[in-house]
Amino acid sequence: MVKKLLAATVGLLLVFAVLLCGCTGSGDSGNAQADNVSGEESLLVYCGAGMKAPMQIIGEKFTEETGIPVTYNYAGCGQLLAQMELTQMGDVFMPGATLEFNNARKKGYVGNESLVAYHIPVIGVPLGNPANITSLEDLTKEGVKVSMGEPDSMALGTIAKNIFNKSGILDEVMDNVVVQRATVNEIVTDITLGNADAAIIWSDLYNPETMEIIEIPRSQNLIKIIPIGTLTFSDQPETAQKFVDFVASDSGGKAVFEEYGFIVYPNSEYADITP
Repeated sequence: MVKKLLAATVGLLLVFAVLLCGCTGSGDSGNAQADNVSGEESLLVYCGAGMKAPMQIIGEKFTEETGIPVTYNYAGCGQLLAQMELTQMGDVFMPGATLEFNNARKKGYVGNESLVAYHIPVIGVPLGNPANITSLEDLTKEGVKVSMGEPDSMALGTIAKNIFNKSGILDEVMDNVVVQRATVNEIVTDITLGNADAAIIWSDLYNPETMEIIEIPRSQNLIKIIPIGTLTFSDQPETAQKFVDFVASDSGGKAVFEEYGFIVYPNSEYADITP
């Protein structure tokens, strides 16, 4: 129990240090959710900030069924990996895409793993689409303000950069980037408040009351799969595996992800998408 409480405490201190350095914009990014920290089996889950809404519900359902509390550390995936490297503590890792997950696996941090849902990039624009964005190429137009994730600290930032590069417009789009954010939630805020004309966001974050979206053609897009895995330095691997199995189950986590607009894995329409 002491080790688990230490893990949560260290995680919070790390996040506080990041905030002091100005590396994250909103209080939502990187905040550990510790409402249920009690008992010997409390789990520490490192989770991408863009999945906070469904994962909060999933954690509550898991606790209801098992009596095991779940503590979340939400942040950009690069930040989460850095925290894991430093503390060597925690039980489960769930980034928004496989890039940082693969890096964690290469470092020997990932144990058993599963695939949960698809993360589909789209172009988000403010209501009314004031800049008249209809395609990726429109993000290169003079005067268009683009919000973008930090390529070095979050999965969506890396993916957006690769999408632009795939279409041969990276340099032109980067000239229009007015802000780089640490989490997708901050990017969504830029769009909903009209601080940016466009941004690459995940399709599941679309809210028709606050924004509009433009789909990216499959030939230009880079659709990703959301992974989840136990951490090899967990001191309660069986409990960590129980949570991973719950999140990846059709009646458990996947059902919640569907309610939040995700397409769960596997799906025949996306059979060509590999981790």
